[in-house]
Amino acid sequence: MSTVDLDINGEIATLTLDNPGKLNAIDLGMWQQLAENMAKITGDHRIRCVVMRGAGHEAFAAGGDLEEFVTGRATLDQALHYHGQVAAALNAIADCPHPTVALIQGACIGGGLEIAGVCDLRISGESARFGAPINKLGFSMYPGEMEGLLKLAGPAVIKEILLEGRILTATEAYEKGLVSRVVPDAQCVDEAYATARRICAGAPLVASWHKQWIRRLQSGRPLNDEEKAASFAFLDTEDYKEGLAAFLAKRKPVFKGC
Repeated sequence: MSTVDLDINGEIATLTLDNPGKLNAIDLGMWQQLAENMAKITGDHRIRCVVMRGAGHEAFAAGGDLEEFVTGRATLDQALHYHGQVAAALNAIADCPHPTVALIQGACIGGGLEIAGVCDLRISGESARFGAPINKLGFSMYPGEMEGLLKLAGPAVIKEILLEGRILTATEAYEKGLVSRVVPDAQCVDEAYATARRICAGAPLVASWHKQWIRRLQSGRPLNDEEKAASFAFLDTEDYKEGLAAFLAKRKPVFKGC
């Protein structure tokens, strides 16, 4: 049975894509579960980082579950509904106020690449593989799914991926800006969670604000005076006082997210 499992361990939430026997290929039910779990995570202020991964070590996710396309995506209405659900799940990840880290082992193809692409950081094992060879299947990528990858790597890289349909190595993906870091396969899990712990050690409100302002600045519109003033909201937080006090006392800060 295909599932998206949510596990919360302290300040770190882990979402695991699990479709046994299909390299964690993502079906419609999994897209819906993904959006539902992200809604739970977004509303949980105890969480400071989210790790996305695939079950096992052979795949993050090897794309969509093509078997259901024959009946579940056969008409225009079905296709709009199906890919609307996919886009909703991707948007839920992109809009999450908590930092997100993709732990990538093995195949990261199609829908898997789309999920990794909307995470904030991507930690890849050296044998991972990336691509979206859907030109060989006769269908195009839904614009609402392409958007995240386009923002991440730019039009030249996305054209190369979609027009050639070539599968990239982890090194190639890193060189093209698709992944943040490539590590030996045996270190991938440890490095992804070490990354999450480093994020958790920082002030959680600051992490959310950094995500917010990066997105705002990408719009290309200049900040107005009200937004400039809002960027100093940290002045009224307990975490700001704690951060300064800890620095002056030469101790580690203890942030509470307030």
